[in-house]
Formats: sequence, C-alpha cells, structure tokens
Amino acid sequence: MTQEKQDFAAMPDAELSATLTSLEHEYQQLKFDHAVKGLGNPMEIRELRRDIARVYTEARARQLAAMAPDELANRTKLRARRKR
Repeated sequence: MTQEKQDFAAMPDAELSATLTSLEHEYQQLKFDHAVKGLGNPMEIRELRRDIARVYTEARARQLAAMAPDELANRTKLRARRKR
C-alpha cells in the first residue's frame, strides 16, 4: 500500500479497474492477516477501505459524465420517485 494518496482522476479506465481489483485483493489479504496474527498498524485496513471508496467514487463520476442529458434527466426522475 502506498502512503501518499494516489490521483485516481488521472488514471485511464483500464488502469482504474486494475487498481480496484488489486486494492480489493490487498484488502481481503489484510483482513485475513489481521484475523490470524494481527497487524502492526490496523489503521492500514481503514486507509485501504477509503482508497477503494475513492476508486468507486471516481468510476461513478466517470459513468455519470458519460451519460447523455436525457439519461441524466431520467435518472433524476427515478431518484425523485424513490423519495416519495
């Protein structure tokens, strides 16, 4: 795991999905290691979870940016119906 924050917005889509896969694998491994023998710094798990969330957020932002205006308008209507 890198100590500095990565710039996920600058990554291409393929690299973003590869990063997500590797982060999720690393997260599962850290959880297992923590359960079996413990970690020296259990805060690594939190940082990794947050990195995974950052990747998902960037992927969703790209998905919304690629939507056509009529799809976005329809999405807004669906959200409004769910709130009722």
